[in-house]
Amino acid sequence: MYLYKIITFSLLLIKLTHTMKRILVPTDFSKHAEYALKVAAQIAKKNDGEIFLIHMLELPMSGNDAFSTAHEIPELMLFKNLAIEKLDDLMDSSYLEDIKISKIIQFEMAFDGILKNGKAHEIDLIVMGSHGASGFQEMFIGSNTEKIVRNSDIPVLVIKKEEEDFTASKFVFASDFSEEAKKPFQKALSFAENFGAHLYLLNVNTPNNFKSTKVAEKLMRDFLVEVNSSNISTHIYNDVNVEKGILHFAKKIDADLIGMSTHGRKGLSHFFNGSISEDLVNHAKRPVITFKI
Repeated sequence: MYLYKIITFSLLLIKLTHTMKRILVPTDFSKHAEYALKVAAQIAKKNDGEIFLIHMLELPMSGNDAFSTAHEIPELMLFKNLAIEKLDDLMDSSYLEDIKISKIIQFEMAFDGILKNGKAHEIDLIVMGSHGASGFQEMFIGSNTEKIVRNSDIPVLVIKKEEEDFTASKFVFASDFSEEAKKPFQKALSFAENFGAHLYLLNVNTPNNFKSTKVAEKLMRDFLVEVNSSNISTHIYNDVNVEKGILHFAKKIDADLIGMSTHGRKGLSHFFNGSISEDLVNHAKRPVITFKI
């Protein structure tokens, strides 16, 4: 049985190793969206991949009568033509040379369109820009990036600033080391191996969920029993809550990338429990990658 588990785990890693071939980059033509596109270009070149550059034209909220719809058609076509021109200009950027790029323009809500195109084009990685959110905007409105992080079955890489030489040499992956965390961890390990990164596996100890060092170390050893990699180190960090622990540890080691899994909580469960991954997307200054459980 033990040998079977190791073989199964190894086969899964082989399957995951050649990811990031098909990269989806949503753009609203902002500077943060371009930061994401530049990182996507670096990843695509490294993996001989292709980029799907997508812009969603959200339909205006108006009456549904035929006269109103007919009246809006010329305006909608104008917006579409302007978007096509902007995408064409963007695709001429020097950093996109020698990369296969497909452009997608659709009339649809951004959130829905991104998720649907991710599935339709068998995307391996979504790369999005974000300037973060705070206060009432974060609580009541949220950003499209935050919604994608919460709901996407595809790994989402969130870029906050310009990364001229994107690297994941120091990759912090925080986990609760539960059984359900193994699948997203395997994806994170594959991502780390693709970049030749050292994976810092992090257990954040908090007052509300305290574990002794002995218990925490055993938890991590058991979690890694089927993993054969010399490029992983385990770390225990004490802090007031998980989010602060991740951010403080990442700063301490000067991490290049923060990763974790997301449960995709919705409704009241999401409102009351929150989502650490979404908080990180909003508050971290470093790139964040999330993997859906």
